[in-house]
Amino acid sequence: MVLPENLETYLRRIRIPLRLSCLTKTGWPASLSLWYSYRDGEFYCATQASARVVKYLTRDQRCAFEVSSDQPPYCGVRGQATARIDRTLGPEILKSLLTRYLGSTDNSLARNLLKKSSTEVAIILTPRNYYSWDFTDRMHGSIQSHSPHPCP
Repeated sequence: MVLPENLETYLRRIRIPLRLSCLTKTGWPASLSLWYSYRDGEFYCATQASARVVKYLTRDQRCAFEVSSDQPPYCGVRGQATARIDRTLGPEILKSLLTRYLGSTDNSLARNLLKKSSTEVAIILTPRNYYSWDFTDRMHGSIQSHSPHPCP
C-alpha cells in the first residue's frame, strides 16, 4: 500500500519510535515501541531474535502501528499491518536505525548494540490500511506548540 506523499514524507522525516501492537499467545494485545525506517511502503524495525515480539508476530502476523508525537499539535499515522520476520536483514537494519536515530554508529550505545547485531532480526510491517490525523488547525491558538516534528 502506498501512502499519500505528505504521509510518506512525515514518516521518513520524523524520528520518534513506532508503537507496535500485536497479540500474545494468550490472545491479549501487547504494545511496544521500536525504532523504524519507512521506505517502499513498508516499516523496517530491528530487534533481537529472542524477543517476545518475534514469537508473537511469528504466531500471528496481524498487528497495528502508530507513529505520533506526544507533543502538541497532535498528529500522526496509525493503521493495521501484516508483519514478517527477516532473519538475514537484522544487522543491516539495526545499523541504519542507529544512524537514523543517533546520527552515527560512533557512540557507546551504538557500539554496544552492534556487538549483538549477529542475532538481530528485521521486523517488516506492510500496512493494510492507515488513518492519519492533524489537529494543528483545531488546536491553533489554544496551545503553544512544543513539537519539533512537522505534521503530515
